Amino acid sequence: MKKRITLISVSLALIVLLAACRSMAATAPSPVVSAPGYAGAPSNELLPAAPTSAPAYTDASKSVNGVASSGATVQDRLVIMNADLTIVIPDPQAKLGAISQMAVNLGGFVVSMSMYQTSLQNGQTAPEGSISIRIPSDKLDNALSQIKADAVEVRNETRSGQDVTQQYVDLQSQLDALQAAETQLTTIMQNATKTEDVLAVFNQLESYRQQIDVIKGQMQYYQQASTYSLINVTLIAEETIQPIEIGGWKPEGVARDAIQSLIKFWQGFVNFLINLFLLILPILITVFGPIALIVWAIVALIKRNKRKKIQAAK
Repeated sequence: MKKRITLISVSLALIVLLAACRSMAATAPSPVVSAPGYAGAPSNELLPAAPTSAPAYTDASKSVNGVASSGATVQDRLVIMNADLTIVIPDPQAKLGAISQMAVNLGGFVVSMSMYQTSLQNGQTAPEGSISIRIPSDKLDNALSQIKADAVEVRNETRSGQDVTQQYVDLQSQLDALQAAETQLTTIMQNATKTEDVLAVFNQLESYRQQIDVIKGQMQYYQQASTYSLINVTLIAEETIQPIEIGGWKPEGVARDAIQSLIKFWQGFVNFLINLFLLILPILITVFGPIALIVWAIVALIKRNKRKKIQAAK
């Protein structure tokens, strides 16, 4: 009985190992766009329940585990879309409440929000804040438009996306293999008669179940993260960006013009270097290179003939 359990356990381990290797080999590097709020692993953030059904895939052919082969056409892709905004607003506190209410109206929710005071150069203070919300991914453009609607200035707007379809398919493949192993171990444990055999199988069964729970958690995270987009908004009070004026003179205007002129000079200089090394020099080498070689060969031949004549005269 022990030999049978050992052989079956080794077989199950090999099945899971082969499935994992196949998933790793099939995984191609995806452009990641560093998606704010995601580090590639499930976070502690609680999200609303994602759709219970997994994304639909149309398979041209299937393997024994039901996992889509490389020839399958993926219809619904899992893409995590996020956005970061920094806006200047007359009343950050009121805008904070408006964004919070907008998230609820769009079927989303507030992840976090904060309000604080920043010191101005004149010694006074002004409110600033930040808020993170999650809204349905298909309403991301609508939400961004509403956030920017009454902004005095949009200082920064960044969108990022991460396609996790391949990772999801790989996790599904591993899950199928682990569940198949779990079923076989359960059957073995039910037929075992000795206590030590039952305990041995039970320990392996618990290990597989833990791996299954981890993979299910990762798959659920990908589903939820692709269903709800994360928007991080930083709110800056309008009075914090008012220019300094001394007797009608605005030093920040002079500094801005100087920086812009310096940037233009650098741009022109870098463009010149790029054209020099990638365009002008290759053209000169192509046109005058053969001519220089011919001249060099003629000069070398003349010098050699002169040396021969001098040696013959001696």
